[in-house]
Amino acid sequence: MTDLNMDKFFSVLRSLSFFINLFPFLRARERENGSIVQLPRANPLHVICNISRSDIAINPVYFPPGAAHQSSLQKPKIPFKAHYFPQLLDHFTFQPQSSKIFYQKYLINDRFWRRGRPIFVYTGNEGDIEWFAANTGFMLDIAPKFQALLVFIEHRFYGESMPFGKDSYKSAKTLGYLTSQQALADFAVLLRSLKRNLSTEASPVVVFGGSYGGMLAAWFRLKYPHIAIGALASSAPILQFDDITPWSSFYDAVSKDYRDASLNCYKVIKGSWQELKALSAQKEGLAELSRTFRTCKDLQSVDSVQDWLWAAFVYTAMVNYPTEANFMMPLPAYPVKAMCKIIDGFSPRASKLSRAFAAASLYYNYSKTEKCFNIEHGTDSHGLHGWDWQACTEMVMPMTCSNGSMFPPSSFDYKEFAENCRKKYGVAPRPHWITTEFGGSRIEHVLKRSGSNIIFSNGMQDPWSRGSLLKNITDSIIALVTDKGAHHVDFRSSTKEDPDWLIRQRRQEVEIIQKWLDEYYMDLKH
Repeated sequence: MTDLNMDKFFSVLRSLSFFINLFPFLRARERENGSIVQLPRANPLHVICNISRSDIAINPVYFPPGAAHQSSLQKPKIPFKAHYFPQLLDHFTFQPQSSKIFYQKYLINDRFWRRGRPIFVYTGNEGDIEWFAANTGFMLDIAPKFQALLVFIEHRFYGESMPFGKDSYKSAKTLGYLTSQQALADFAVLLRSLKRNLSTEASPVVVFGGSYGGMLAAWFRLKYPHIAIGALASSAPILQFDDITPWSSFYDAVSKDYRDASLNCYKVIKGSWQELKALSAQKEGLAELSRTFRTCKDLQSVDSVQDWLWAAFVYTAMVNYPTEANFMMPLPAYPVKAMCKIIDGFSPRASKLSRAFAAASLYYNYSKTEKCFNIEHGTDSHGLHGWDWQACTEMVMPMTCSNGSMFPPSSFDYKEFAENCRKKYGVAPRPHWITTEFGGSRIEHVLKRSGSNIIFSNGMQDPWSRGSLLKNITDSIIALVTDKGAHHVDFRSSTKEDPDWLIRQRRQEVEIIQKWLDEYYMDLKH
C-alpha cells in the first residue's frame, strides 16, 4: 500500500469550512478487480474517495473550506483593525513550558459599537482570520442594528498566530498544543481580557462560527456559558464523529446535489473515474492526460488528476451558493447547475472524462485567467496546513463512498488511517475524544437538559449538513434548515440577488439573537 501523501492539499475545507480536513483515510475497494485504493478524510468543517490502476494514495479534504488555489492570494481588504493578544501556550497544565507566551491575532470593528452593547465574536477556524472575516459579511450587516462590537479571533497555529513561529509545525512536541480545547480556552481568556480593557464587563457576548468554526461556537457556548450568552453555529458537523452519522452521508449528499441538477450529469461524473483508470493504464496515458487537462507541466501521477477532479466536484457542492461568490474560488450562482449544464451540452459521443474535465474547469477557471492548470503544484493559499495534525489526533471523522455515490465505492480502515498518522507525526489518533469531551451521542437528550441559546443553521445542499443538528431540541436549541442552502451561506453578505428563503433565514437568526439579548438585559435590571 502506498503511503498517503498527507501534505498534499486537496483543493477543497474546513470549512472550512470548511472547509479540508485530513479525515480518516478511506480504503476504497474497486469492485471490478478487487484492488484496494486508499482515501482521505473529509470541516466542520472539510472528503474524498479515489480510483486508479493500482494502490493509490488519496489526499485529505478540508474543513471549511479552503481550496488549493492556482496562485497565491492577496490579503482581502476588510474593515477591521488587527491586534495581537499575549496568549498562554498551555491553559491546562503547570509545566514550565505552559507559561510561554505567543501572540494571537484578532480583528476588531468598533464602528457601530456603544459601550455596554453586545460583542459579536467569530470563533476562528482552520485558516487565516482575514479570510473568514472577508466571507462573514452577515456580522457586518447586522452590527448597526445591535450596535455591536465585532471581534474575529484567529485559531492558534493558523495564520499569524503561531506559538513557535516558523517551527510551529516542526514536530509533535510543538503541534501537541494544537487542539480544539486549547483554542476554546484561548477565546475565553482573550474575551475576558478584552472586556476588562474596554471597561465593558456587562456587554453580552454572542459567538458565531461556520464549519469547524461553527463547531467551536457551539462547543464554546456549552463549555463557557458564563462568557457567551448564545451561539450561531452555521454548517457545524458536530455529529460527524464515531458512528453517530452514517459514514457515507457526506458523499451521498454531494452526489445528490449533482443528480438533482441533472441525472445525465451525475452519470457522466460517475463513469469518468473508470475512463480515467483505463487511460492511465495505457503506455502514453500520462502524456495524454497532460494534454487533455491542459497541465502547465507534464503529469507524474494519475492520482493528482483524480484529486483535482474530486476536489472540484466536492467543493462546488459545498459552495453551491445562489449568487456569485469568491469563497473557495470565483464561481457563478448555483455552480453545480452550471457544471451540469456544461456536461449536458456535450455530444453523447464525447468521452465522460473530457466532459468531467470541462465541468471541473469551471471551478478552477471561471474567471478565465488560467491558460494552464498546476494540477500537481497547488498552493495552500489560506494557511490550512495545521488541519492535517488535527485530523490525525482528535478530529477523526470516518467517511465512505456508497454504491449510490458518484464516486468509487470505498470503506474506512481505521488501522490504516492510524498507521499513517503514526508515520507522519509519531502519534496515535484518539477517535472518540471529541464525543467524550463535547458529547454527540443522544445529543437531543443531553442538550435538552444541559444546553440553551444555540442556533444550528444548515442548508441541505451542503454535504456537511448531514453531520449537524437538523431538528429543534428545545425552544432555545434551534435548528434552522433550508432545502437550497449551501455551506454557511447565511454568513455571507446580503445582496440584492438573495432568494427569499435566505432572507427569511437570516431574519429568523436576527430575531432569535435579539430575543437572547432582550432576556439578558432584562435580567441585568433585576
